[in-house]
Amino acid sequence: MSNNLLDTHSFLWYILGDDSLSTNARKDIEEEDAINYVSVASLWEIAVKVSLGKLELKSQFSAIENQIHLNGFQLFTYTFRRYLEANQSTFFS
Repeated sequence: MSNNLLDTHSFLWYILGDDSLSTNARKDIEEEDAINYVSVASLWEIAVKVSLGKLELKSQFSAIENQIHLNGFQLFTYTFRRYLEANQSTFFS
């Protein structure tokens, strides 16, 4: 089983079927037992880019939540506690 945290570009390329996503990345995402996450930071980044006119979506921004669920992805919320747990050996040795 693999856990994948997709960055903003990887998420957009995947849901749009863009060839910019590597074959290996697509295989990892589509693995039967893979758990794929999209960060709330990516949603923020997409919203900012759309509002600045630097990104044009094929549908409304509000449809992204549906795309997350349709593709079997989970929303990854990174709380401060989760950050500390993941990095405690790095910062607090």
